[in-house]
Amino acid sequence: MTLDRLKDIKLLRKLIYAIIGPITYPGLAIVNKLKISGTEHLKGLPKTNVLFVSNHQTYFADVMAFLHIFCAVKWGKKNKLGMPLYFLNPFVDVNFVAAEETMKDNLLTRVFTLAGAITIKRTWRAAGKDVKREVDVKDSNKIQDALGKRWVITFPQGTTKPFAPGRKGTAHIIKEMQPIVVPVVINGFWRAFNRKGLKFKKRGTTLSVNFKAPLSIDYNASVDEILEQVMDSIEQSSKFMSKSSSAENTAIVNH
Repeated sequence: MTLDRLKDIKLLRKLIYAIIGPITYPGLAIVNKLKISGTEHLKGLPKTNVLFVSNHQTYFADVMAFLHIFCAVKWGKKNKLGMPLYFLNPFVDVNFVAAEETMKDNLLTRVFTLAGAITIKRTWRAAGKDVKREVDVKDSNKIQDALGKRWVITFPQGTTKPFAPGRKGTAHIIKEMQPIVVPVVINGFWRAFNRKGLKFKKRGTTLSVNFKAPLSIDYNASVDEILEQVMDSIEQSSKFMSKSSSAENTAIVNH
């Protein structure tokens, strides 16, 4: 049975959460401090066709923070995690978009895949080199299929570099599927963790995750207009670049 089929088995996914959840909890809530806001915007969302769009600072720590928060909210927590007892009955109806080559890196990343990764091929980067290739229609179909079944987390920039341009694939999916789009702005993860998000760089860091109200989107607008709205909402457009200190930008880029 393929990984794609295995990760659709809820019981297996709950088991994976029960393993990686307690392991990753200290790094988010004990070694560092997780500051959560806006979880009231998660209340009342439908079970399917909800797309979370976020900036990206590490490969895995960002995603794990999302999974912890969704599980905590399921257990009635508001803007906090509390003790990770929520992994006794976790929220598993969510997928996250990740680069295929990253998720095939080693045994640990394959375990993360079972937690709900939708693996896609990067059209602009492969094996550490810049490339240019056509979008694989199968990748778009995988994301659309997941939206039809559960929530999906995606990172429109496809990179951990701040203020990188958004990829039009996200806007195409929004235009096609017309999901509820919830913007999320994260910060601090690049300070606390290495790029993969599996090792500490600095302890005692405040990690922030801010869920914003769902966007009001004109699905008849152009792909470029939708993408611009998304990038503004996650505070990664050029208008936000000037608000970020040059020192902090340099630090993140060198991360």
